[in-house]
Amino acid sequence: MPACFCSFNPPSTSISTFISNHPHLSILETTCRTITDLKKIHASLIKTGLAKDTIAASRLLAFSAARDLHYALSIFRRIEKPNQFTWNTVIRGFSQSSDPNFAILLFLETLNCSEILPERRTYPSVLKAYAQLGLAGDGAQLHGRIVKEGLESDPFIRNSIIHMYENWGFLENAWKLFDVSLERDVVAWHSMIMGLAKCGEIEESWRLFCKIPFRNEISWNMIKPTEFTLVSMLNACGELGDLEQGRWIHDYIKMNDLEMNVIVATAIVDMYCKCGDVEATRVAFKNAPRKGLSCWNSMMLGLATNGCYEEVFDMFNELECSNLRPDGVSFVAVLTASSHSLRVDEARRYFRLLTEEYGMEAKIEHCGCMVDALGRAGMVEEAAEFVASMPMEPDVVVWGSLLAACRNHGGSVEVAEWAARNLRLLDGTETSAHVLMPNVYAGSGDFEKAVEERKEMEKEPGCSLIEVNGEVHEFVAAGNWHCLM
Repeated sequence: MPACFCSFNPPSTSISTFISNHPHLSILETTCRTITDLKKIHASLIKTGLAKDTIAASRLLAFSAARDLHYALSIFRRIEKPNQFTWNTVIRGFSQSSDPNFAILLFLETLNCSEILPERRTYPSVLKAYAQLGLAGDGAQLHGRIVKEGLESDPFIRNSIIHMYENWGFLENAWKLFDVSLERDVVAWHSMIMGLAKCGEIEESWRLFCKIPFRNEISWNMIKPTEFTLVSMLNACGELGDLEQGRWIHDYIKMNDLEMNVIVATAIVDMYCKCGDVEATRVAFKNAPRKGLSCWNSMMLGLATNGCYEEVFDMFNELECSNLRPDGVSFVAVLTASSHSLRVDEARRYFRLLTEEYGMEAKIEHCGCMVDALGRAGMVEEAAEFVASMPMEPDVVVWGSLLAACRNHGGSVEVAEWAARNLRLLDGTETSAHVLMPNVYAGSGDFEKAVEERKEMEKEPGCSLIEVNGEVHEFVAAGNWHCLM
């Protein structure tokens, strides 16, 4: 073995020249495609002694880290003096793997056992590992170290911290960093918007979206919003019922030829459904170039919610004849349509289809639909028997449906009290029991209990949202003010 290669490290030669001067490294850069190819090249480099060179080892490491992390780690452990690039490469590889915890362990190793300390390019990978593991609390300690080193203003590090915080609901921490950032790029804006939407802060997410300085059509051509931001905003429009803004985003997608993949198409269909524009929903579904099962489900649920029951049944039949297989959500859609159209026999048929022909386990949502279907049809006793026989504990929706059936169809007071009692046990803040029970008592002629129940009731005023000239307004029942969203 030529000894000259054991410590070969040409400081005055560029990396590209060094690689071109060694055939095996050139092959690695140009024609190596698989980990098997890499192992052959690695074996040759070991024979020549070149494997001990830092540049050669770093190229082996960079290739293997994207394909076989265990092999990459074995290469890394054989490097006598890992440099900054090799540390960052292996940490980044594990941060993107199914074992991000090892990225954190390697980072701690650099702090405690290495002469090479972490630097600017190290932190985004470590923060990503914390985000994947849901360790935003521990990541906050790393944030403190970053502040001490004066690196908090680095856009890549800042965006990684914001993503880590918002990904696990630490919105206050994310907001603080976002607010003090002097230069917010598109990633920072999108991270905050998606984080708010994911945590249920739909209205705040929409407010922030409307403040984006590059939201207008011309500037968005320079800084493209990501697919995830567009989907988040479409979801926000749907939750708020903001049809005009939802159309604006849909038009933007069409005019800029953005990819209409399954996720985006589903979000558009879902937005139109929730905003009540059934015709636009039909057009969006028809024009979707690729329709996944989620798109079919959103369409059927939207039609069921908007009273187009026959279309739901027809679509379910089409779905069964397609190359897609209905799932649990598909059955929620047809059961909802059956319930709302008072077709209890259809509901029973689809429930049997779910469990017997498709062999699926009935979930709480399916059982809730059946209770609702029986209750709406006035079969209160049968609905109560169904609740008692459920294989899982009924939730507030199930108990609420049973109680509503007693109120609407004059079911037994005992069944109503049973439902109301369980409803209160599950959710102490639930007011529907106090609202419905007085009617049940009054219907049975027990006006004294009806009055007592009403006295215990502390109901928050109802509110409604309407859109006027592109702005969403909130009105409170019996109030003399309204809030601009």
